[in-house]
Amino acid sequence: MNLQVPYPLSPLEGPRLVCPYCYSDFTERRILFRCTGRPGPTGAICPSVEDGALRDHLGRRERLPPVFAADGRRPRAKCPECSAATDRQVCAVCHSRLPVNFGRMRGRMIALVGARESGKTVFMTVLVHELKNRVGERFAASVGGADDHTRHRFASDYESPLYEEGRLLRATRRTGTTREPLVFRFTGRRRGLVRTRPRHTLLSFFDTAGEDLNDTRSVETGLRYLENADGVIVLLDPLRMEGARRSAAPGSRSPSPEDPRHRPIHALERVTEVLMRRQGTPNRLIPVPIAVCLTKIDTLRHGLDEGSPLHRPQPDGPFFDESDSQDVHAQVQQLLHRWDGSGVDNHVTNHYRDARYFGVSALGDDPGEDNRVRGGVRPYRVADPFLWLLSRFGDVPVGGAPRRSR
Repeated sequence: MNLQVPYPLSPLEGPRLVCPYCYSDFTERRILFRCTGRPGPTGAICPSVEDGALRDHLGRRERLPPVFAADGRRPRAKCPECSAATDRQVCAVCHSRLPVNFGRMRGRMIALVGARESGKTVFMTVLVHELKNRVGERFAASVGGADDHTRHRFASDYESPLYEEGRLLRATRRTGTTREPLVFRFTGRRRGLVRTRPRHTLLSFFDTAGEDLNDTRSVETGLRYLENADGVIVLLDPLRMEGARRSAAPGSRSPSPEDPRHRPIHALERVTEVLMRRQGTPNRLIPVPIAVCLTKIDTLRHGLDEGSPLHRPQPDGPFFDESDSQDVHAQVQQLLHRWDGSGVDNHVTNHYRDARYFGVSALGDDPGEDNRVRGGVRPYRVADPFLWLLSRFGDVPVGGAPRRSR
């Protein structure tokens, strides 16, 4: 499936935009419009038909009014068939309806990736729940779905099963069609010369199947969105590292029998290959910021010194705490050398210009054999990697005395 725009982008047409649904790029002028399907001035009505672009790119089979080309820099356009005015702007490639003021709002594509059983689906659900609640309160920000599909899917398929039913979410299954990302709007405040203004950031999360990292061909088709990602969160399961597995708390569930394709270093290597192709040269470090997270840290904290930063509570100030984050980074770096024989750390150091390590736990405790979450979800530092990326983008303030980075 070719997700690229079928025409070259010209610098004269304005800055490049990236669709938060199919990750294709185009300029604001190329944004399309969808007819409302209501009667025009003469009474003419455009019939609804199945949109082939939505079907092919996102797997949606919907009958909708037609799409037409007009100047996407304008907020409204007139349908050439029925003459009805419309403000429904859609992606030039996949025909998804774009969020309000899309061309005038910064968009941040956060790629969330990890090998099978690393806990991506649960992590994403808990992260968004935290952003909507505790983190939103901490930063005086509001977070909500940017479209009806996101609002409905997140509530019914992700949040409700985990938080209301206490049921562990099923792993994302690999399918033959492109899965649809969840798109949220993060709205904070910025201080202007005269008054405080809202600051909107679009956030797009794509929940990949673990099998999408099993081989290069899967990466090229299932993780195409990495080509336009502003930042990457990679989840690694430390219980797939021999040293960590020996240190896990008694009774911790071990991953399924080891398959060489599922080793943490291999998942990271395949992500790196995609990003290297994106920049087109092997002679410089990858500039895309990458947050490397060891998941399920709750099963391993008992073996750490009492003074370990991984025993600290998550910071609660209205800023990203750089000093605390660097302490965690140094601790996780030591653990990687202890548990993995330095493979992951050497790979990150030699390929990435801006990387940070994190230790997180989405649930706060190991679920039972029946995949039930008892005692409620108690996340630990799940928002840290996301807030680090936002601080790199300049979307949240940075505090804490910075220390010497590695």
